Amino acid sequence: MNDDLKHSLNGGAEPNTFKFAKELRFRMTPSEEILWNQLKGKKLGHKFRRQHPFGKYILDFYCHALRLSIEIDGQIHLNSDQRKLDKFRTQELTRCNINELRFTNDQVKNSLQAVLSKIRKEINKIESKT
Repeated sequence: MNDDLKHSLNGGAEPNTFKFAKELRFRMTPSEEILWNQLKGKKLGHKFRRQHPFGKYILDFYCHALRLSIEIDGQIHLNSDQRKLDKFRTQELTRCNINELRFTNDQVKNSLQAVLSKIRKEINKIESKT
């Protein structure tokens, strides 16, 4: 990915990726809905987008100003093949200067305040670097 695309809002995402992201916005998981209710409307001081296309990926939640992606992982992410794909994806996003936080569905459902605390800490860490 060239430098212009790495720093763009969508990282050169293809039209099909935008279409699929739009579909995903209408079928969010319960955990995604819970977290979205805490992120939307700049409740943490920054604009987050949901199901945001970036390159060949769709980020569950993304704040472009912070270059922060938040992913909510379901059971499939426990699969060893999926873990390898997730690791590669994280490396790709890191090369594009995007920080990534990952939480499980259970963490969001059962420990929402701990999840929000970790997100706030990451936001503060990023803000302190700028």
